[in-house]
Amino acid sequence: MNVLAPKTLPPEAIAAEWLAACAGALERRDEAAIAALFLPEGHWRDLLAFTWQVETVNGAAAIAARLCGRLATVRPTALRLAPHRTAPRRVTRAGEEVVEAFLAFETEFGSAEGVLRLGASEGGPGGHRAWILLTALQEIRGHGDITHRQRATEKDYSRDFGGANWADKRAAARAYADHDPAAIVVGCGQAGLGIAARLTALGIDTLVIDREERVGDNWRRRYHSLTLHNEVHVNHLPYMPFPPTWPVFIPKDMLANWFEAYVDALELNVWTSTELRSGGWDEAARRWEVTLRRADGTERVMRPRHLVFATGVSGIPVMPRLPGQEAFRGTLMHSGAYTNGAAWKGRHAVVLGTGNSGHDVAQDLHASGAHVTMVQRSPTHIVSVQEAQRVYSIYAEGMPTDDCDLLATAMPFPVLRRAYQQATALSKEIDRPLLERLERRGFRLSDGIDGCGFQMLYLQRGGGYYFNVGCSDLVAEGVIDLLQHDRVERLVPEGLRLKDGSLVPADLIVAATGYENQQEVVRRALGDAIADRIGPVWGFDAGGELRNMWRPTAQPGLWFTAGSLAQCRIYSHYLALQIKAREVGLLA
Repeated sequence: MNVLAPKTLPPEAIAAEWLAACAGALERRDEAAIAALFLPEGHWRDLLAFTWQVETVNGAAAIAARLCGRLATVRPTALRLAPHRTAPRRVTRAGEEVVEAFLAFETEFGSAEGVLRLGASEGGPGGHRAWILLTALQEIRGHGDITHRQRATEKDYSRDFGGANWADKRAAARAYADHDPAAIVVGCGQAGLGIAARLTALGIDTLVIDREERVGDNWRRRYHSLTLHNEVHVNHLPYMPFPPTWPVFIPKDMLANWFEAYVDALELNVWTSTELRSGGWDEAARRWEVTLRRADGTERVMRPRHLVFATGVSGIPVMPRLPGQEAFRGTLMHSGAYTNGAAWKGRHAVVLGTGNSGHDVAQDLHASGAHVTMVQRSPTHIVSVQEAQRVYSIYAEGMPTDDCDLLATAMPFPVLRRAYQQATALSKEIDRPLLERLERRGFRLSDGIDGCGFQMLYLQRGGGYYFNVGCSDLVAEGVIDLLQHDRVERLVPEGLRLKDGSLVPADLIVAATGYENQQEVVRRALGDAIADRIGPVWGFDAGGELRNMWRPTAQPGLWFTAGSLAQCRIYSHYLALQIKAREVGLLA
């Protein structure tokens, strides 16, 4: 961005002047005037407000053309500063000094809000032009969620003595004895519960199913020492934030128990010990026919209009076939099955993989008294857990979480990449003493994809990094042994035979080798044709958006949600609005 010296106008006046100019250009449908409001390298990210898509447009001319193409349908009005949001201010984002403001407007379909980031530019309104514009639909007119409808009616003042009480009604709703839900959500983690809460609040009858016996078991059954790696204020679920008494890093069992409470408090319909066995799309009826199997072996065929996969980035474990595996006399397991190292005290353990799970499992085994060797298969990005919080810095600026969420979505891919590169370079300098010690031990380091650190690795690969909470120090000190995978020849009964003929003894091998793409989860449940039709899930597409996530797929009625608690909280809102729009006939 070519930033010039800004005028002395206060941020609010600068933002208001730009919005007034934009409102006039939109009303005239003046494409040239709209283009002149943006810096040449400007970006517009739209979350449903204009396009009914999750979409990014780059470059002033392309933005103006796309906006003008939607004006006759969307008919935006009342463009203004958002009255109940954080006031406009000067900030630095991705190294650029900008005026940042929240905006609001109305459309033919409902109310919308957004974010405006203005860079100083001679000739622009108030001496500024838009670097980044976010527009995001917040509510479909006439179909607001239940949080806007808590007003007592005559019925609420009456009491049904002798009739069904709340518990009776909840049991009946969960049973689905005489009807099918409009939506079935597969998976009961943060992704599944988040979208179920949003859909339920919008009045869409939703059933969540999960193979585990108990809500929260997807966290509860993981390894004993697990805690979240990002801070609590980033991680709230929709409608029900964590208590202010909670620890900064949430333990897995605490989170799991909260999930159970969340289901009860938000009246979500959940069937545990239930598996999606098969399903197909009925094109004529525009609905699914799916078979669900319960723990007792009974099956139920349901016909929802929407099927949401919320099985997460960690779905089907990748279990590599290792040469000589059949001969190995020890225990071989995936890291997803690992719980704790108590049984391996004084014994030899090998951890295959050096991502988060590999390091955490290795550290847990070491703490339990095992002799641990880590096998590195590929270069790994290492960042201290303190430095990893740098990418969530917006949430530490003191604004309400809802404001932070909107700001977080206003980072189009090119800017996001630059911001991550800057954060990674700074963290690398601060972590340099540890990183140099690791390199001296032979550990192969990576700065991530395009030097973007852990975030792009997560968003594109789902792994390949470690937040150091102590295991890197153990590796650097030689307390945990390190072995490069290319030195391994095969498994033998006693452990790993290396190419130089030496033996690494192993009673236990834990494969921390990641998970299949969610496309493969769909393939197992719905077959090859649907899986091939939708293509890969997660990772960025050519437009800089995550593939198939929170937006329509090539298969009607099939949706995906996944990611961190923050991602699930933010994007569940926009996914739910798209489903609601189809339920009320706004979209096909």
